[in-house]
Amino acid sequence: QVQLVESGGGLVQAGDSLRLSCAASGRAFSSYNMGWFRQAPGKEREFVACIRWSDSSTLYVDSVKGRFTVSRDSAKNTVYLQMNSLKPEDTAVYYCAADRVTTILRRNSYYYDYWGQGTQVTVSS
Repeated sequence: QVQLVESGGGLVQAGDSLRLSCAASGRAFSSYNMGWFRQAPGKEREFVACIRWSDSSTLYVDSVKGRFTVSRDSAKNTVYLQMNSLKPEDTAVYYCAADRVTTILRRNSYYYDYWGQGTQVTVSS
């Protein structure tokens, strides 16, 4: 069992930066790939980024490439999402999630086993 807690959300202006954190407790992080997803009001949950714990390989949705960076700190059992050059369309609740299958990086939320409670990111224009 894994417990995930996100933090770092807030209200910012377009062009600003935020760093989201996802702290994990329970089983070792090395047993999971970690993903970030977001859900805007009235929209479906969307894949943002993920990272493979073994080698830090990453995958991003096209809309955030070059602006967002996912990383992890094994010692702290924490995964981060650095978000730069934020846009109003990035406004959403952001969730981190853990995937027990670690051999491949996956975009589909269906495959993720554990989820945090979410943190709100609001970007004003």
